[in-house]
Amino acid sequence: MLSVGNSIFYRPKDKQVHADNARMNFHTGNVGDHIALLKVYNSWKETNYSTQWCYENYIQVRSMKQARDIRDQLAGLLERVEIELTSNPNDLDAVKKSITSGFFPHSARLQKNGSYRTVKHPQTVHIHPSLGLAQILPRWVVYYELVLTTKEYMRQVTELKPEWLVEIAPHYYQLKDVEDPTSKKMPRGEGRAT
Repeated sequence: MLSVGNSIFYRPKDKQVHADNARMNFHTGNVGDHIALLKVYNSWKETNYSTQWCYENYIQVRSMKQARDIRDQLAGLLERVEIELTSNPNDLDAVKKSITSGFFPHSARLQKNGSYRTVKHPQTVHIHPSLGLAQILPRWVVYYELVLTTKEYMRQVTELKPEWLVEIAPHYYQLKDVEDPTSKKMPRGEGRAT
């Protein structure tokens, strides 16, 4: 779904409100963009890959078919190297952890001003206003890519737990990278005017 880019949903000028509502239905529960895309794919699969379902949900049929082709290729590769394809879309933490393991270098922490700061190579980034988590602003996120317009925006964002970063990528993150600096107390005698 990520491979087909930002071409999953479409917004006809005369039905923008309907298209936005259809899109936000997949974000129910503030699940983040990766999980929403998984919901889109699984829902389409449940309808036996229905073209009509795509039209009703303002989803590009061609993009979905391309995503299915890519998924079939990946499933074939797994089969060829004898890796069992298992999934539990109801275990959201496992899915989010899996996403984090793929995109761990793309993590960011919420700042007091509502922007985000990337963890390893600090730069200020923002959740794009059109994304599902833009109103929620989770404390930690993992993102697919950055896009520069008027600001540096993260695209395809999912919430993560900071301890996953150290667990999944101990070669990349250390505990100090994910500790919350506001929860630390100042050592005795420091931080006071003398």
